[in-house]
Amino acid sequence: MFGTSTAFPLLTVTAAVPAVGAILTAAVPAARRTAAKWLALLVSLATLVLAGIVFVRFEPGGERYQLTESYAWIKDFGVRYELGVDGIGVALIALTALLIPFVILAGWHDADPLETSSKRWRPTQGFFALILMVEAMVILSFEATDVFLFYILFEAMLIPMYFLIGGFGDRAHAGSDENAAAQRSYAAVKFLLYNLVGGLIMLAAVIGLYVVAGNFSLTEIAGARADGSLEIATSTERWLFLGFFFAFAVKAPLWPLHTWLPNAMGEVTAPVAVLITAVVDKVGTFAMLRFCLGLFPEASKWATPAIVVLALISIVYGALVAVGQRDIKRLVAYASISHFGFIILGIFAMTSQAQSGATLYMVNHGISTAALMLVAGFLISRRGSRLIADYGGVQKVAPVLAGTFLIGGLATLSLPGLAPFVSEFLVLVGTYARYPVAGVIATTGIVLAALYTLVLYQRTMTGPVKEEVRKLPDLRPRELAVVVPLIAVLIFLGVFPKPLTDVVNPAVRHTMSDVQQKDPQPEVEAAK
Repeated sequence: MFGTSTAFPLLTVTAAVPAVGAILTAAVPAARRTAAKWLALLVSLATLVLAGIVFVRFEPGGERYQLTESYAWIKDFGVRYELGVDGIGVALIALTALLIPFVILAGWHDADPLETSSKRWRPTQGFFALILMVEAMVILSFEATDVFLFYILFEAMLIPMYFLIGGFGDRAHAGSDENAAAQRSYAAVKFLLYNLVGGLIMLAAVIGLYVVAGNFSLTEIAGARADGSLEIATSTERWLFLGFFFAFAVKAPLWPLHTWLPNAMGEVTAPVAVLITAVVDKVGTFAMLRFCLGLFPEASKWATPAIVVLALISIVYGALVAVGQRDIKRLVAYASISHFGFIILGIFAMTSQAQSGATLYMVNHGISTAALMLVAGFLISRRGSRLIADYGGVQKVAPVLAGTFLIGGLATLSLPGLAPFVSEFLVLVGTYARYPVAGVIATTGIVLAALYTLVLYQRTMTGPVKEEVRKLPDLRPRELAVVVPLIAVLIFLGVFPKPLTDVVNPAVRHTMSDVQQKDPQPEVEAAK
């Protein structure tokens, strides 16, 4: 299962560069805000180069886990600093490293001082340092093959996210500081409490896993289970599975554990909203594939019917609530809940097409949501309002902004030719092959996605020009530098997804082998 370790610790360096960059950015003197921004951007670009090297060096037809590193950490408890990447991890590392430079560039002025008064000073250096620290922890979580190390990272990333949510709010609230601060505080605390509860339950499961397995190594435990040298009682395996799955379902988020997401995304700046839903939340769905299915295959199959039902509820519920939203950012948040339902449905449909689609969906959803949310953020910063009713006729005064907003929206509804279509199609085909009824129900999410996306565009961009938007400027060069590359990636992966599928498919086959599942064969009636 493990490939040959490399002499150069490439995976460690890929995660260490943004971590060190975060420390250096935070240490920049307060008066040198612009220098801190450029340092953060350069660090994120360096991380992107390293992630590209990881992607290129990964051999899809090679060992399951490659570029491995393993060092003793806490010997008495069998804890090791153990890293390795499979195709799914490589794809998500690439996604994370790709998005962070755009997050930083889009948030270039989001943490600037609102005024000279110290009461409303916003620590610019801290804002960008926290983003880089989140990047480092997310990348390392995609690399960790020691369960205890993964748990530490899974919990530690909550700290910088808490400060980003609670400390850097959307400037659309600038006119009511006390109310805005209270809402940000509520969203940050709710985010932290939900995820801490999930993490504590997972900690109990991690300890239980160590008691029955004697170590924390994902590869050793999975290997011992495969060759029969480690047997876990059915009831014990199910309880351990539920402990891990609950924490991942909170992070994902899956209905009914989703309610923290709309609050968090509604109160933060658009770049931080992208960081939450396009980067951090992917750790939950990734962990379902790597840990739930890898460590507890029988329990995963036992829980599949219930999880499929919850995923379908997430798909339909998230889309229905998005249709009725009056707030642009909360609409995108509920749309993401619906999309995460598709991802989880694909994971637990237990077919190679669905799981490949789910993995591609993680990547494509991250890019499409980033494009839509960042353009929405540029729009909101101009008008100073998140309410859909405060807009109208924007395409007549800012046609480029409206056009990029439309493309981001069309990607969200999985229009053919854009990247999310490929992943959603694979999820539906793979689900229908094993669970036809679930596949049919899931298609309602496509119809509803078209409804909330096109209604949003119609109400904000078309119709008579409202007086308040008459003087809105179009996208500036910095903003175009954020949006245009994301749209280009959406189009490229929409017409040519092979670079990703070649990397992902071998990892999916390993996962299918873990749960001892084969794709259903189509029934063909004999000719009469």
